[in-house]
Amino acid sequence: MNWKIPLFKVCKDNEDVEEVRKIVERDMYWTLGPEIQQFEKMISDYLGIPYVLTFNSGTSALHASLVAHEIKHGDDVIVPSFTFIATANAVKFVGANPVFADIEEDTYALDPDSISEKITKNTKAIMPIHYGGSTASKIKEIKKIAEEKNIILIEDAAEALGSKLDSKFAGSFGDSAVLSFCGNKIITTGEGGAVITKNRSIYEKLKLIRSHGRLETKNYFDTNVPMDYITLGYNFRIPTIVAALGISQMRKLEKIIEKRREIAKFYNKKLQKEISVPVEISGGRNVYQMYTIRLQSEEQRDKLQQNLDKNGIMSKVYFPPVHLSHFYKNVLKYKDKLKLTEDISKRVLTLPIYPTMTDEEKEFVVEKVNESI
Repeated sequence: MNWKIPLFKVCKDNEDVEEVRKIVERDMYWTLGPEIQQFEKMISDYLGIPYVLTFNSGTSALHASLVAHEIKHGDDVIVPSFTFIATANAVKFVGANPVFADIEEDTYALDPDSISEKITKNTKAIMPIHYGGSTASKIKEIKKIAEEKNIILIEDAAEALGSKLDSKFAGSFGDSAVLSFCGNKIITTGEGGAVITKNRSIYEKLKLIRSHGRLETKNYFDTNVPMDYITLGYNFRIPTIVAALGISQMRKLEKIIEKRREIAKFYNKKLQKEISVPVEISGGRNVYQMYTIRLQSEEQRDKLQQNLDKNGIMSKVYFPPVHLSHFYKNVLKYKDKLKLTEDISKRVLTLPIYPTMTDEEKEFVVEKVNESI
């Protein structure tokens, strides 16, 4: 459909074009170029996390994180069902078992009480998400559970680059965390992701996993010195052009966040009071990767979405529960009952938000939402 107002637009400028042009015009290093390390350093400096490694997608980054932390067949990993399916699928990639826990109502993040109920002797990791640009409200409680039970904590911060809780960035609480640079994320390279960690050993493992298990002492494409392959690995690298986009996007990150927060503030003020708007928890900074409202019923939500469709305004349900998807319910035979996840997923709707939204576009969205309530 040719939407009058899409759910998101890429925030781009001439700097993005120029950074890519530099790569295209040279005849070397479209692969393993120095821009990859520059992009990684920019992320590291911004977050204050010493080790950052980029991947060709957030999903690859999740997969690699689990491999690096030696999650394997027979292990259990506690995950939300209220998430993009990659969170759970990555667990299946390594032969482990996704165990679905329920969420809390504030930031739609994993509920520590539900996590505690799901822990068994087979639980090796907890993988919470930071939903829609808000740091999980109870991430400190989740971290405490993980430490007390000697369980690995891997944060899925795909949607939350720049989000904070008490001055700590989302992704800085766990043993490792994952970012995404897919098209609808805070910054985008089209596709791409990263793993961030404070653990040097995990970082060294990730380098092997990312590139065929190869022990690289020099740039592979710039030397005739043989290199050894010391473990099983994948081709999860990003092209240099992608890193170049990441560099120019990182330079705009705080401006992008500022614009998103301005739009969210406008929505919060203008939308009818009976609509539940995204929460900014005490001590937190929401970067509003998504602007998700919650309605009073599924019928009200569906009526609203139909009206928005008629007016050319895209909206989307983020997220239908993973445990109710065909693959998990009918193929893998999951039979979970997650009360809040199932209730909230029937009543949420994500509205358009992007830094280049005009005043007219914002007003039009608000008008059409309010007239449907």
